[in-house]
Amino acid sequence: MNNQYGYMRVAAAVPRVHIADAHRNAEGALRIMEDAFKEGVEIVVMPELSLVGYTCGDMVLQKKLLSDSERALAWLMAETEDIPTIGIVGLPVVFADRLYNCAAIFGQGQLWGIVPKSYIPNYGEFSELRWWVSGFGIKDRTIRFAGQECPFGSDLMFDIHGVEFGVEICEDMWVPVPPSSMQAVQGAKLLFNLSASPESVCKHDYLISLIAEQSSRTMAAYVYASSGHGESSSDLVFAGNAVIAELGRVLGVSDRFVRNDRMVIADIDVEYISTRRTARNTFYYPEAPEMRVVEIDVDEICYQGDVRRHIEPLYFVPENDADRDIHCREVFAIQSAGLAQRLEHTSCKTAVIGISGGLDSTLALLAVCDTFDLLGLDRKGIIGVTMPGFGTTDRTYNNALRIIKELGCTLREIPIREACEQHFKDIGLDADERSVAYENSQARERTQILMDVANMCGGMVIGTGDMSELALGWATYNGDQMSMYGINASVPKTLVRYMVDWYARNRAEGVLREALLDVVATPVSPELLPAKESGEIAQRTEDVVGPYELHDFFLYCALRRRYSPAKIAMLASIAFEGVYDKATIVKWLKVFFHRFFGQQFKRSAMPDGPKVGVVGLSPRGDLRMPSDAQERAWLMEVEEIEAELNNF
Repeated sequence: MNNQYGYMRVAAAVPRVHIADAHRNAEGALRIMEDAFKEGVEIVVMPELSLVGYTCGDMVLQKKLLSDSERALAWLMAETEDIPTIGIVGLPVVFADRLYNCAAIFGQGQLWGIVPKSYIPNYGEFSELRWWVSGFGIKDRTIRFAGQECPFGSDLMFDIHGVEFGVEICEDMWVPVPPSSMQAVQGAKLLFNLSASPESVCKHDYLISLIAEQSSRTMAAYVYASSGHGESSSDLVFAGNAVIAELGRVLGVSDRFVRNDRMVIADIDVEYISTRRTARNTFYYPEAPEMRVVEIDVDEICYQGDVRRHIEPLYFVPENDADRDIHCREVFAIQSAGLAQRLEHTSCKTAVIGISGGLDSTLALLAVCDTFDLLGLDRKGIIGVTMPGFGTTDRTYNNALRIIKELGCTLREIPIREACEQHFKDIGLDADERSVAYENSQARERTQILMDVANMCGGMVIGTGDMSELALGWATYNGDQMSMYGINASVPKTLVRYMVDWYARNRAEGVLREALLDVVATPVSPELLPAKESGEIAQRTEDVVGPYELHDFFLYCALRRRYSPAKIAMLASIAFEGVYDKATIVKWLKVFFHRFFGQQFKRSAMPDGPKVGVVGLSPRGDLRMPSDAQERAWLMEVEEIEAELNNF
């Protein structure tokens, strides 16, 4: 790694192949190496037998071709002596009078190692046993090749700038226990595959899924390059696949069936891979074979601070429409299944929920309706309570009424103005003093009403607060923070908005659809301060705590990826380029960490609720965090970024 954020730039390249012309192939590999170096790539992999061509057939047994390929590699190493990019190319190698299909790892004039293919396919269209011997089990050996002596064997891994990587060849990935799996549990975070996989109908999608799955199972990055233009098409066609995946996510895929060199480049988040492995205490295999680690000593490559990977602005919301549709369905299903279990366990057939006409309570009500449908219960058993107060607007009030009625639930309207005014008198609070007590007393009054109504009807109070509010502590302790089951507890605000919108467009019609879409368009507000004279909402949450799309980004990066504040700020500036400048991002990042640490006591007392995604805040499993944890170190790093911006 050569940057402060823990990334390593890699590439999968597919050069044109000239069958049995090792020198021309070496020239093509040189062009790839030069282009990769210009792009700041630290390691580039090329296809299987890329120096001679996978479809050479019996020609690989010719002494001429074997010696040519060795000389071609020597020439390539000499030509790249001033290039610190590590290249991985394929070629035939004779060792102890046996012929091996190998990967040569070289860089800056040095041959760092040769890895033979372990699994030799001899089925279907493959007849590789005609030429190749398996390298499985070859360990602790060296070879003199291309004018240098280097390690040889299937027990090799490599270390470059503190990052270990492994290499396997084509079929090695398709077997039940690939060599890359053993390399990963021994520390390899980058896995490279030189392949020559012929194309067939529907095979491409399976290949992509296999690569993604292997990167997920090994908790690594998988970089795959397969033969393309130039390979013989006597019986097979090679489309040229270059694929890079990381932790199950595909970062880049090349075009296929093109007739020119191509290269896919991506920055691998090595730091995150290490973090994920550290957090997963089952990432080990006691019987994994011991590996030799070759330390590669090459110059570091300096490149600009750009990040060669897509940074999603909304980590919790799939960008693809089809994926988002599936995501929303799944979240509703998980919420409903969780609440159904709780209702059945308590023999409860009534749910009480406060409906404000805002996003959170609307989503909660929709999920409760799904639950009652799942259990075959009458929706009349869902008591939607609207509790108009000092800040309630006509817009939210009317939407609350319409949604409750259109969903077929029972409506109860219980105003809280008089009760709160009496409470102000009781505690000696000036009603014109817009203090925290003024706001929180309303939230607690509403919670008391819901709890008491639930007691009267033998019902269960369903909490409506979402995960973003819990993260920021934007909830009244023992007010809306409390319920008997928090159905939205792990749904972030950005996803809440999409889910309500999805429900409106896919499962609602008429008045209900109109009301739901208006809820989506309504500014987020607790409505605890009196409305403006125009009747509009006076209190907008995001004006106070900051944009939820930023806070959800911060939350994901801090909890799921455990990034430093500096890395979060850098990534947010990329993800939200043109939306928020860096100063704005840093301002709200400071607010995020301040509130996140200071409000843990509210999360420590949060009620049960279903976990729907990879991030959760439950003190019973997802976030074991003391209420007294200090924020100082995180805020100091944010302040350093602020100082740099001010100086700039």
